[in-house]
Amino acid sequence: MTPSSAFGRPELNAFLFASVGEDKSGIEVTVLSALIRLGFDPWQEAARLSELPKETAARALATAFALLPEGDWQIPQMASLAGRLVDYLPYPGALPSAVFAGGHRAGGTTWRRTRWLFWLAVAVGWFFLLSYLTTNPAYESMPTVSTQK
Repeated sequence: MTPSSAFGRPELNAFLFASVGEDKSGIEVTVLSALIRLGFDPWQEAARLSELPKETAARALATAFALLPEGDWQIPQMASLAGRLVDYLPYPGALPSAVFAGGHRAGGTTWRRTRWLFWLAVAVGWFFLLSYLTTNPAYESMPTVSTQK
């Protein structure tokens, strides 16, 4: 799976909405908000981390979170916090890797189906537009013929 197609993937929600803790102002920080604060695309980073072994993903997450200002978590606790959080990630390969950016699928099956439906919708739209804009002569009033002499 490419990172850009991970947006809105329900498999990543448990990880992205897991609590990291509270910042110094008392606002709860989730993995999603922490990654945004660090300048990452959360869905892209979650998809990337889900493809790594758990230990590697935990180290990468701990390294990134170490850049956050401390809240109710401490820098020495980052490794255990990251280890707990990566347990929410789907296992490697759980996200469909055949899907790539633009909604295309390897082999083009989804793209062909989408393209076919798009052109069908365009044709139906044109049909209704043309039938609306053209007048039907069968319904036009015809001149009356007088039968009186």
